Amino acid sequence: MSKDVYESPLSSRYASAYMLHLFSADMRFQTWRRLWTALARAEHELGLPITAEQVAELEAHITDIDYAVAAQREREVRHDVMAHVYAYGKAAPSAAGIIHLGATSCYVTDNADLMLYRDGLRYLRGELLGVLANLAAFAREYAATPTLGYTHYQPAQPVTVGKRATLWMQDFLSDLEELDHVLSTLKFLGCRGTTGTEASFLDLFEGDGEKIDEMNRRIAAEFGFEHCFPVCGQTYPRKTDSRILNVLSSLAQSAYRMANDIRLLQHDRQVEEPFEKNQIGSSAMPYKRNPMRCERICSLSRYLMADAANAPITASVQWLERTLDDSANRRISLPEGFLCADAVLRLCQSVTNGLHVNEKIVDRAVREYLPFLATENLMMEAVRRGGDRQELHERLRRHSMAATARMKEGEPCDLLDRLAADAAFGMTRAELDEVMEPRLYTGRCKEQVLRFLDECAPLLADAKSADGAILL
Repeated sequence: MSKDVYESPLSSRYASAYMLHLFSADMRFQTWRRLWTALARAEHELGLPITAEQVAELEAHITDIDYAVAAQREREVRHDVMAHVYAYGKAAPSAAGIIHLGATSCYVTDNADLMLYRDGLRYLRGELLGVLANLAAFAREYAATPTLGYTHYQPAQPVTVGKRATLWMQDFLSDLEELDHVLSTLKFLGCRGTTGTEASFLDLFEGDGEKIDEMNRRIAAEFGFEHCFPVCGQTYPRKTDSRILNVLSSLAQSAYRMANDIRLLQHDRQVEEPFEKNQIGSSAMPYKRNPMRCERICSLSRYLMADAANAPITASVQWLERTLDDSANRRISLPEGFLCADAVLRLCQSVTNGLHVNEKIVDRAVREYLPFLATENLMMEAVRRGGDRQELHERLRRHSMAATARMKEGEPCDLLDRLAADAAFGMTRAELDEVMEPRLYTGRCKEQVLRFLDECAPLLADAKSADGAILL
């Protein structure tokens, strides 16, 4: 790529080789030729005047696209599909007269898009499973490791490091369900004519509707689709694009949530994303270990969530049987949505594959706040020893406020000393220390994590690891 011409960072820095190839010119226009060949084959087999030799010649020239010829023809006729019909005819001259017979442009453009989007979703599914597998291993390792919980980003009841990871997993599993639903219900356009009426094929097949249906069944099956849309205009329903980009947006939402949590935790050095041996965190501050991968996940996810707004707007303004104001938008928003989702999931794989827990810092944070977090348990124990719950609550409130004020002056927490000295609680300092074990306050976290992971295990059995290095 020339360095004096703009190049999308999605292509040069972030997306995988697979996704870049999937949305390449070669893949798109070779798919058009495969569709023209499939149409000619079905028409030949169903009795139209197309010979097996013509079909064979089309088959033999799917990959040898002369882009210069196509570009020159498009400059003359201002129509990309007809330019490629012309170029294909030059490569397969005996079949030039029957290419695109009965079809409209959307036969190749829309069906090809549906195939690319389906294959893109399948690939993203594999990447998503890789993220889930990494998180599952992480959650199992830290299933019982207590960590400070947060509500409103304020210290709250302890959870475990593994339990928090399952919250991220649950979001991604929801995305997987949505993705699988879209994949399982994705339909083919077929070859339906200029306004979806199949009128041209009624003429070609002399009124035989069964042959038209069979032609569409054969073409759809050749490309791995079980069903065509039952009705359509000239295009497939643009609601389909909306459903697809919604899935990609959903992935971005989950990725953003996870990456943002990690950024918050890295601020306290509790959890850190991977950091390479020679990695530079700052050009001015050599000590820095910025969470740059997670920041990039959030940055790209924000772009993807915004990109997803294109499809519902386009779907809502389609005029009658079709309008072309969808075309330029879709050429950008759909491929870039896939490239961006690919980049986000690759970064998520990278982060989750090397996520590091600083256990001593995590433990210190828990123990610093544990005397406050244990106050309800201590109050219940004092009540069992004959205390008045309301009076004890007020005493705990006053002692907690005093201990907190002392901590704000840089002094260590002395709440337990205060409680031991208060006769209303009737507990010695040694007795208080016995209940200062973080694992006593994590509830069923470990059990929840292990049960959740056992339920996920069959789904993740075939998950693959990251597909290669990421240029950060």
